[in-house]
Amino acid sequence: MNDMAKNLILWLVIAVVLMSLFQGFGSDDTKKAQIDYTTFNKEVSQGQIQQVQINGQEIKGLKSNQSTFVTYIPAPDLDLVNYLIKNNVKVEGTPPEETSFLASIFVSWFPMLLLIGVWIFFMRNMQGGGKGGAMSFGKSKAKLMSEDQIKTMFSDVAGCDEAKEDVVELVDYLKDSTKFQKLGGRIPTGVLLVGPPGTGKTLLAKAIAGEAKVPFFSISGSDFVEMFVGVGASRVRDMFEQAKKSAPCIIFIDEIDAVGRQRGAGMGGGNDEREQTLNQMLVEMDGFEGNEGIIVIAATNRPDVLDAALLRPGRFDRQVVVGLPDVRGREQILKVHMRKIPLDEDVKATVLARGTPGFSGADLANLVNEAALFAARGNKRTVSKEDFEQARDKILMGAERRSLVMTNKDKESTAYHEAGHAIVAKLVPQHHPIHKVTIIPRGRALGVTQFLPEGDQISQNKDELESSISVAYGGRIAEELIYGAQKVSTGASQDIKQASAIARAMVTEWGFSEKLGPILLTGEQGSLRSNVVSHETGKIIDDEVKAFIDTNYKRAYQLLTDNIDILHAMKEALMKYETIDSDQVDDLMARVTVRPPTDWDEELESAKSKTSEKSESVTPDAVNESQETEAVKESDEPEVNESSKDDVTADKNNDK
Repeated sequence: MNDMAKNLILWLVIAVVLMSLFQGFGSDDTKKAQIDYTTFNKEVSQGQIQQVQINGQEIKGLKSNQSTFVTYIPAPDLDLVNYLIKNNVKVEGTPPEETSFLASIFVSWFPMLLLIGVWIFFMRNMQGGGKGGAMSFGKSKAKLMSEDQIKTMFSDVAGCDEAKEDVVELVDYLKDSTKFQKLGGRIPTGVLLVGPPGTGKTLLAKAIAGEAKVPFFSISGSDFVEMFVGVGASRVRDMFEQAKKSAPCIIFIDEIDAVGRQRGAGMGGGNDEREQTLNQMLVEMDGFEGNEGIIVIAATNRPDVLDAALLRPGRFDRQVVVGLPDVRGREQILKVHMRKIPLDEDVKATVLARGTPGFSGADLANLVNEAALFAARGNKRTVSKEDFEQARDKILMGAERRSLVMTNKDKESTAYHEAGHAIVAKLVPQHHPIHKVTIIPRGRALGVTQFLPEGDQISQNKDELESSISVAYGGRIAEELIYGAQKVSTGASQDIKQASAIARAMVTEWGFSEKLGPILLTGEQGSLRSNVVSHETGKIIDDEVKAFIDTNYKRAYQLLTDNIDILHAMKEALMKYETIDSDQVDDLMARVTVRPPTDWDEELESAKSKTSEKSESVTPDAVNESQETEAVKESDEPEVNESSKDDVTADKNNDK
């Protein structure tokens, strides 16, 4: 049972108890017979009433036969007491009710106390409950892992050897600080890990604590910020106070850009709560009080937005770049993750590393996991090379959507489109090699042409960028050549977006425009810089972008026009095999017979095609016509001979 359910049950029990108490206060255990006031006066005059007790308009009494009764005075009667005494009735009065001071306060303040209790209940749930509740606003949310709980070591971190070299001295300092103090050296107070998502920044921070055998405080930058001003600063103070008690230790702040952004950069001077939190962090890291033995490690993939005061020496003295791994790094990462799964002999980490350029450590871990899942679906005992191929295709191109029903017309259009991409990619000066072309829907695409770089690519030249623009328009041009300009589909929308973005970046960021030259004309997120770009310059930018696109569009158009026979042949190959690889594309470009895929089963595929042809041939019209023919045969059979039957069938076939 979770904490919220326990709290709800507790409040229900409290409510039931309070209701019972209030009902008890208002109840009367003595059951009395109620009589009307007229009968009461009659019985008084007859001497049947022995004694009464008057309380306001209520009269309780005892009759001569020892039975009790109750009645109510309809209107104030000043002569009632004298009347009762005159008839020998013993009259008693009731003292005023006396309630204790505390009880009166409780009754009057009960609604307010209830509201306060509900507010505390909800605030405890907002704060995670259980750990101080609403009174823990200013307490740190950092999770503490003791030295025995951390099992991550440097051997578990692969693909970032340079980053490990930069932080290995932190381990030596945490183990023995006198080694550095003898020479007057000072260990960095803070280390900033910078790199794309999934490259292992958090894993590296844990490995430092694991190697040094020190406590590890972990927290996210967003955990400091609350809607109440000053809460974040209080949490920073509390976190450093806890760390001082556990020194030497490591404080790890993930996504520090959530709280460490530049001050005064927002609308209206920035966010007060975030800026106060940042100010407190700056003071704690390099203030009047020393934090000996505490090393702050922070991670971010946006170092450009951090405040300059946070990055100066004395705070985050050192920036360690944890970038995407190269071929050797990817091989090491794959070997780390492959320890946990049984592999076929044909699986080589070296080959997989060469085929996964641009993959981060998280991507490679996902690749190994997906391959293991594919093997499990096939009831295999080991993970094979084919499983890794399927996993890589799923990550790069998306999962296959074979359940999506496509007509032959849609398949043909998709085949021409993907063939256009592939042919232009083979004929332009510089472009990545083709890995696979498929018309099987994957992800959000009806077909995919996958390119696989031969190695890690750091930068691109002008020829490569222009080739990418030509390849992007190859699919649209192929549709235009086959179906005409009026029949071009919307399938090239993403291609147009990609080509336009490349052309605009060539003009405004990379300086490939002859008219404008190497001038930066964009600000953050690709927007034009209003203080640099005038109206006339903006028009020149648009003209230059269009010139790049027009030039490469015409080149792709000419290449496909000159090789229209290859376009038709590749379409036929895609319609037959659905997926072709680089070897089959080479056969098509050489205008030779296309070899079948390695996993192609001719008999199985022919059986599938016959089944599909039969299902397509049995249409509602055909069924109706066959029923008509049978009716004619049954009614006219005595009067027509075999030749007339053949004529009827022939007429029916001609009608079809």
